[in-house]
Amino acid sequence: MAGFMKTAAFVLAATAVSKVSAQTFSDCNPLFNTTCTPNPAFGTWHDWNFTDSVIADTKIWNTTGGTPDYTDVGAQFTINGKGDSPTLESNFYMFFGQVSVIMKAAPGVGIVSSVVLESDDLDEIDWEWLGGNNTSVETNYFGKGNTTSYDRAIYYDVDDVTGTIHNYTLDWTKEQLQWIVDDKVLRTLKYADALNGENYPQTPMKLKIGIWAGGDPDSNSNGTIEWAGGIVDYHQTPFTMTMERVYVADYSTGSTYTYGDQTGSWESIKIAAGNSTVAQRLSKPHGAEAHYKALPKWAQAAIAAGSVAVFAIALVAFIFCCIKSRRAGRRERDAADAQWEKDMQELAEYKRNSPHGPNGGAGKEYF
Repeated sequence: MAGFMKTAAFVLAATAVSKVSAQTFSDCNPLFNTTCTPNPAFGTWHDWNFTDSVIADTKIWNTTGGTPDYTDVGAQFTINGKGDSPTLESNFYMFFGQVSVIMKAAPGVGIVSSVVLESDDLDEIDWEWLGGNNTSVETNYFGKGNTTSYDRAIYYDVDDVTGTIHNYTLDWTKEQLQWIVDDKVLRTLKYADALNGENYPQTPMKLKIGIWAGGDPDSNSNGTIEWAGGIVDYHQTPFTMTMERVYVADYSTGSTYTYGDQTGSWESIKIAAGNSTVAQRLSKPHGAEAHYKALPKWAQAAIAAGSVAVFAIALVAFIFCCIKSRRAGRRERDAADAQWEKDMQELAEYKRNSPHGPNGGAGKEYF
């Protein structure tokens, strides 16, 4: 296979630690705990275009380790210093489905960009990019957190992963799992090929998108640092992964997914009937601010332009009214002045012609 690991030693190191241990864990593993909360189902599909909109609803997504910056080129996940690991994590689960991310990975030795599907019982599917390797992407998977074998991670050649936007897709069904780049299938994993299905990812998963410093000696083991490509030089920050779009489709429908027993088999998963609350929220954003933020940027710009136009029209109307009122006031004042002059003239005429006036009443008869 093209790009399949450079050396056997690197295979061992990469697979042993590429589980994104800094980002993957389970709050409640249903294989050992029968009281775990049911997984909220996604039960729909959605396309997030981060060049046009931002994540506004925290009931759908959760951010940890820092918040992505939403820009005209997409959501930017940036490490500016030690401890930074901005991650976007879904609050919904998909039970088989498809995830496509249009993105470019972060550069930087020791920097790891990752797109991970993970279930509560530690089934896992990975895309991972090492910032010091600009020509390949790692594909990996785990079943129930099993790390007893070291033959799962495979690297494939992809041109300029840190400088060029590519479309990375996971297509996941109960029969097979495919890793696809720019519409080209790189890898196919059949159910039976994963330890006769025992290691095949097959339980409801949430999506995690993030960036972390695998080469940080204060946080990680030597094995992790070696796999990540070396020690991070924080003098070279910022290290940024850019995500243009994220498309998610859940191949199941319902309101929740529950483990029916402790086998971890896809056949044991119970799907509760009803509508997904996440799907409902996506179809109808909550709150004025959420409505506005959920709009694409062109719509936000149109609203802003409309607001400016309304303000301009109101201002013109105000000025027009002021001018009109001023003109009306001037006319009234001119009319009043004319009436005043007329009254003064009549008064003066009256005084001249009165018996006591300068003309002594000449030309007038008084009774």
